[in-house]
Amino acid sequence: MTTIAESYELPCGVRLNNRLAKAAMTERMANPFQEPTELHTRLYKKWSETGAGLLITGNVLVDRDHLESAGNVCFDEKSDLNKLRSWASSLADSNSQLWVQLSHAGRQTNRFTNRNPLAPSAVQLHKMGLFGKPKAMTQTHIFEVIEKFRVAARITKDVGFSGLQIHAAHGYLLSQFLSPATNKRYDKWGGNLENRSRLLREILREVRKEVGSNFPISVKLNSADFQRGGFEEADSLEVVKMLEAEGVDLLEISGGTYEKVAFFIQDDSIRESTKQREAYFLEFAKRIREISKIPIMVTGGFRTSSFCNEALTNGDIDIVGMGRPFLTDVEKITSLLKGEELQLNSQKIRSVVSSINDSAEGGFYARQVLQLAKQGKVKKSMNPLACAMFLIYYEFTKGLKRKAPKA
Repeated sequence: MTTIAESYELPCGVRLNNRLAKAAMTERMANPFQEPTELHTRLYKKWSETGAGLLITGNVLVDRDHLESAGNVCFDEKSDLNKLRSWASSLADSNSQLWVQLSHAGRQTNRFTNRNPLAPSAVQLHKMGLFGKPKAMTQTHIFEVIEKFRVAARITKDVGFSGLQIHAAHGYLLSQFLSPATNKRYDKWGGNLENRSRLLREILREVRKEVGSNFPISVKLNSADFQRGGFEEADSLEVVKMLEAEGVDLLEISGGTYEKVAFFIQDDSIRESTKQREAYFLEFAKRIREISKIPIMVTGGFRTSSFCNEALTNGDIDIVGMGRPFLTDVEKITSLLKGEELQLNSQKIRSVVSSINDSAEGGFYARQVLQLAKQGKVKKSMNPLACAMFLIYYEFTKGLKRKAPKA
């Protein structure tokens, strides 16, 4: 039997101490210069104490004009490398790997950061009035994005992080290029899947050249957007083959966008058989196994050590990803790794106004990240309406405090 406590060697030669990963959750704790703070160090030290073999940061943006949140850290030529080194060294006394999730928000950049962000095409995101009309990128813009990812990857390695993840899911820029619903281009960056995946592949090649063959590179990819006319499972399987050819060390499977948040809320429309299997994207991982040998991480739904071990033993996945339990049940993670049979829980936040449920849940967990960093523990009782309003209020006030990088 393969257990979650066993180590795992990635194709690049790096060995993870065990098969549990803390998946990316946006921290929203950067200072006004988009730099990490003492809160980042405290938070990741807390998470490293769980014993998880891999910790992946929340969105670290490669372009400070295209933030997912006004509280994002940015890795670029203007970054204060000493502050980044301090964050990277927060795990110095642990056996955990700390990887940086690199991202570009594209059209999912909120109004408080950029009223007219760049995107593959001028397809606006309509969600609570938070997002402006995007501008279609020129080829020059696309080449600049590739360079930004390359620079961010170089910084990631130079300051001491142990790996990186390219975020190509959840409707961010690279996901926007992959999806025909948001990529309406007619040049070599749009149209068929070969063209829509070109930006992701070009970034991977430049990043690999920058960090070398022994540095872990992961990709987070949607199984599907769950939107009519969007990125579908057949598309995803073809992209997986491309990623394997590019030498990706770990593929994390997720799904959805801001408009259809499958990655955040377990929708009642998800097949009952999948619910019974606990992990939302496990069935799709099995389909990947049929066409690829790429190492697979699935995040979402794992709540017992026995089920984690079952999925690993069956060969369905290689790494178990968890997000919300690292907030609401962080004190139980060590016991889970020891094989103790316990039930991890995450809270579903529901309001009498069903249309705000995803915003309420998003706000609830955003607040818990801050709470854990500041207080060392979470606050499980919060008003759903206040949680829904939190993101708008927080982004507005945080955005007002943003400053240009120091010279």
